[in-house]
Amino acid sequence: MDVSLAHLDRLFDYRVASGDDEAAQPGVRVKVRFAGQLVNGFLLERVERSEHEGKLAFLEKVVSAERVLDPEIVRLARAVADRYAGNLSDVLRLAVPPRHARAEAQPVSDIDVPEMPEPSDSGWSGYPTGAAYLRALHEGRPARAVWSATPGEDWPARIAEAAAATVRGGRGVVIVVADARDLDRVDRALLAVLGAGRHVALNAALGPAERYRRFLAASRHRVPVVAGTRAAMFAPVADVGLVVIWDDGDDVHAEPRSPYPHARDVLLTRAQLAGCAALVGGFARTGEGQLLLETGWAKEIVADRVTLRRRSPMIAPTGDDPQLARDPGAAIARLPSLCWETARQALAAGTPVLVQVPRRGYLPAVACAECRTPARCPHCSGSLGLQGARDVPTCHWCGRAAAAYSCPACGERRLRASVTGARRTAEELGRAFPGVPVRTSGRDEILDTVPAEATVVVATPGAEPVAEGGGYGAVLLLDTWALLSRSDLRAAEEAMRRWLNASALARSAPAGGRVVVVADGSLVPVQALLRWDPGWFAARELAERRELGFPPAARMASVTGPATAVAELLAQARLDDDVEVLGPVPADKDQERMLLRVSRSRAAGLAHALHEAAAMRSARKAAVTVRVQVDPADLF
Repeated sequence: MDVSLAHLDRLFDYRVASGDDEAAQPGVRVKVRFAGQLVNGFLLERVERSEHEGKLAFLEKVVSAERVLDPEIVRLARAVADRYAGNLSDVLRLAVPPRHARAEAQPVSDIDVPEMPEPSDSGWSGYPTGAAYLRALHEGRPARAVWSATPGEDWPARIAEAAAATVRGGRGVVIVVADARDLDRVDRALLAVLGAGRHVALNAALGPAERYRRFLAASRHRVPVVAGTRAAMFAPVADVGLVVIWDDGDDVHAEPRSPYPHARDVLLTRAQLAGCAALVGGFARTGEGQLLLETGWAKEIVADRVTLRRRSPMIAPTGDDPQLARDPGAAIARLPSLCWETARQALAAGTPVLVQVPRRGYLPAVACAECRTPARCPHCSGSLGLQGARDVPTCHWCGRAAAAYSCPACGERRLRASVTGARRTAEELGRAFPGVPVRTSGRDEILDTVPAEATVVVATPGAEPVAEGGGYGAVLLLDTWALLSRSDLRAAEEAMRRWLNASALARSAPAGGRVVVVADGSLVPVQALLRWDPGWFAARELAERRELGFPPAARMASVTGPATAVAELLAQARLDDDVEVLGPVPADKDQERMLLRVSRSRAAGLAHALHEAAAMRSARKAAVTVRVQVDPADLF
C-alpha cells in the first residue's frame, strides 16, 4: 500500500472478486480500503488462500489492467528499502511514474524494427581489456568493471557499443547518466549504434504523458535498452544483462527523497540480484569504485600509459611558473601569466578556450576593502554579494539591499571581492581579449556545444559545453582553493572529478591542447591530474578513509530531528555494541544530528534496527518526524 508509515511496511492480503479475476494480475495498480480510507497500492502476488485467520476485505478496484511492476523490480525495491532503512512503498514511488490514462489507453501498434547495424571497429580496442569485456557481454557473462575513460573519449559511443554487445546476446540494458545533456548524447549514440526502435530515453523534462509512454514501452518489454537520468535505475527491462552508470561521483545521482538511495548502489544491487554485468564509468574514479576493485567485485578497464600520453592534453600547474621567482605578486594572482599566455596562444590558433570557475554569479561574496572583514547583512547576518558592476550589495539570505553598508570593524564603506563568480570572470576576460566573443554557461543558460572558433567560454562545473572540431585549445581551471578548501569529506575527490571532466574536453597534446590548473603542483589532487591517474588518487583516498573509518570503508547513518525525538528513536533502536554513536551536532533550526558508524559487514543490522525503531514511533503516532539516512551524501 502507498502508505509511508514504517509500521505498515509489509504486505496485506485482500480477496479478489470474480469480476476482477482476469484484470487483477501481479504488477497492476489497485485501490483498497484500509482504516476507513481508500488507499492506492500494487498487487504483488495471487495465492489460493491466505495465512491470515481473520476476515479479509475485497479489493475495491483494479485501477488498470496494465502490469507496470515487474517481479524483478519488486525484489530490487525491497532490497533497496532494507539497505536504506526505508519503506517499500517509498521505493516503489520512485520506481513507477504516476499513471497517465490517455497514454495507457493508446493502442499498441507493431513496429517493424530494422536489423541492427553491423558492429564497426570498436573504440574499446584502446583499452587492453576492452575487447574481452565486450565478448563477455555478448556471451551473457556477469562481467563487472570500473572504467576510467581516456581524455577526449567519446564515452556515449563506448556505452552504446557495450549496450549493442549485450543486446546481440539477447539481454537488456539499463543506462543511468547524470543530467539531460549527457542523456541527449547517449540517446544519439544509441540510435547510431543500435538503430531505431531498440531503446527509449527517460527524462523528467519530457512531460508526464511522453515519459509514461516511454515507460510503458519498457514495462511492456518492447525495447531492450533504457537510458535515463536517476529514475531510470528502476527501469523495467526484461532479462537485464548490463547496468551502466556514468560519472557516479556526481551528487545528482543521490535521490533527495526518502529513503535517499544512490543510483550507483541501486544498480550494483540490481546487478547482484539479477546476476548480470555492470559498468561504472567516468573520467574520474570514486572511493566506492576503487573499493569494488580492491574487494574483487569488479575488474579495471583502463588504458595503458602510452595511450594515455598520446591522448592527454599538456597539463601544467601555475605553481611551477618561472615568473613566480621574478614576481612574488604573481603567486596570488587569480589569472597568472601562464593562464593569459596559454589562452592567447589558443585564441590566436582559432580554437576555443574553456575557463572553469567554481562559483556562479558576479561577486558572490564581498569583504571590507580596508580590513578584509567579510561583509554581512545588518538585518540577518547573511553574506552580502553583488549581482553586477553597478548593483548595490544584496543579502543571499533575506534578499535585502544594503546600500548604506559600512564595515562594523573599521567603518570603511568600500568593498572588495572575496569570491569571484563566473559573470565577473567573463567581464574581465572580455576586457583582456577585445574582439573575442565571451560566453557563459551556468545555471541560467547551459550551452551544449560551442563552435570550433576563437571563443572564450566561462562555465561553472558540470555546465561545460563540448567544443566542436576536436575540443578546446586551452582549459583554465581557476579558483581551485574554492573546491579543495570545502568542509566536506569528498572535497578532494569532487575537485578531482570536476577537473578531469573539464580537462577531458581539451584537444590532445599533439593537436595543441593545453590545461592550466591554478594551484600548487605539489598537491596530491594536482599530481594525479598532471599524470592523469585517477586510479592512484582513488586508492590513496580510500586508504586514508579506511584508516579514519570513513565511508566507503565503513558505513554510516545519520538521524536528524528535534533533540528529544532523536534521543527517543536511538533509545528504542536495538543497536549492537559495536555501533559507534557520534554527536550530536546542530543541523537545521531547532534540530540536531547524530551519526552512527559500523563496519560494512554490520550495515544491514544497523539499517534494520533503525527501521524497526522508526516503526515503533510511527505505531505510537509520534507527532514529530525523524529523518534517517543511510550513507548520507553530506557528513559534515
